Amino acid sequence: MAAKKFHVKKGDLVQVMAGKEKGKQGKVLRVFFDKNRLTVENLNMVKRHVRPSRQNQDGGIVEKEAPLSVSNVMLVCSACNQPTRTGMRLLENGDKARFCKKCNEIVDK
Repeated sequence: MAAKKFHVKKGDLVQVMAGKEKGKQGKVLRVFFDKNRLTVENLNMVKRHVRPSRQNQDGGIVEKEAPLSVSNVMLVCSACNQPTRTGMRLLENGDKARFCKKCNEIVDK
């Protein structure tokens, strides 16, 4: 089975377009391709009750990021600083790169 491709990658700056975190921006920490979800740094925080273990001696209540749907985020273009749709473009050297559909600049550097 071929690997899925999303409009965002790990490390991209994204803006949340729907849900309780609407309008906030953050960096993508992890992408779950099989579930069409991703986690964004310091957004969609949930509290989890954790049992004591070797890594966490005390246990207790831990706050961590919960996954968001990929469809609820948009990539923030580094050139125009706006959330934008992206397209794929073939470069002169044969590589593929994402580009901003608003300002027509290459997003991947």
